[in-house]
Amino acid sequence: MAKQAYVYSGTDWVPLASEVTNLSSYQTKALNQFPYRNLVINGAMQVAQRSTSVASLTAGAYRTADRWYNNINSQGTWTQSVENDAPTGSGFRKSLKMLCTTADASPSSGDRLYISQLFEGQNLQQIKKGTAAAEQLTVSFWVKSNVTGTYIVEFYDNDNTRQISKSYTVNASGTWEYKTITIPADTTGAFDNDNALSFEVIFWLGTGSDLTSGTLNSSSWNSVTAANRAVGQTNLASATNNYWQITGVQLEVGATATPFEFLPAHLELAACKRYYHKSTGNEGFGTPGTTTQATMKLPLPVTMRATPTVTFGGTIGTTDPLVATKTGSSVVAWNSTVNEVGFYMGGFSGFTIGVFTYWNGSPIECSAEL
Repeated sequence: MAKQAYVYSGTDWVPLASEVTNLSSYQTKALNQFPYRNLVINGAMQVAQRSTSVASLTAGAYRTADRWYNNINSQGTWTQSVENDAPTGSGFRKSLKMLCTTADASPSSGDRLYISQLFEGQNLQQIKKGTAAAEQLTVSFWVKSNVTGTYIVEFYDNDNTRQISKSYTVNASGTWEYKTITIPADTTGAFDNDNALSFEVIFWLGTGSDLTSGTLNSSSWNSVTAANRAVGQTNLASATNNYWQITGVQLEVGATATPFEFLPAHLELAACKRYYHKSTGNEGFGTPGTTTQATMKLPLPVTMRATPTVTFGGTIGTTDPLVATKTGSSVVAWNSTVNEVGFYMGGFSGFTIGVFTYWNGSPIECSAEL
């Protein structure tokens, strides 16, 4: 008797012959099991090393959920937070929220408001942009807002100053809605194969006439014309308590959105720490060279994208096993690499020269963001 081959359908093992009768279904199931197809990092908003809520925002920065940059240029005042709120039954538990606390109902021409993720060129080579074999891209996400209307997602090629924008509609107030957007391939302008900024996906929430006075560039990639970037965008800043939330963001090669790729927590965190690492407050070790100064090192948990900018805040402390915890007055980074941060601590007294000591102060922040 001939042996029957079986394949896993996603819910059960079934005969291979029955599956391949529907080739597109078979191919989709195979694709769904292909790892690391989501180019977005922290699309489920699970990692928030900096904070879970920051208020009174009027300028751009990374604030809460890792890898998500928010740009605010004279368009209201905002609270950004990571909420324990997501579409029921989706597998998501958290979302990123922008809440308007001071309105800007009539934006000036240069005003801007958006959330975006920035990408290294070396992580985008599978798109084959700038070649005859260039691929389409599809972004999918869940969104909720109390302000219905038209919103814009922009895809911006920083290496070649090209872009394309697509619109989506928030149909019902306060309701989670699933959106998918596919953009055409671009055979012009390859992404650089390096660790620098090459590409940005921008979720517009409001902007002035500088970016809305033309015709939305939605059919094909083109050189950037500012007036065509965000035409039709709803102004989320029109009233206080307006909000917009997003989760489950996935960007992948191809014309079809596949189910969201949930990574194990340790892998998602490691991917985020390539760009930003916040120590626990008791990492870092070294030895005093004098009774007042110590040379320290902080090993980084993953190789960072570039040599990080280091921020020391709050308590400058160390624990010398012979004299317990001491507090100093100064700390300066030195000789840092993508794998470790070096720093001098000074302003102490009574160090035991040459005896092992470790950092026991406020968390150290290391940033290699794009």
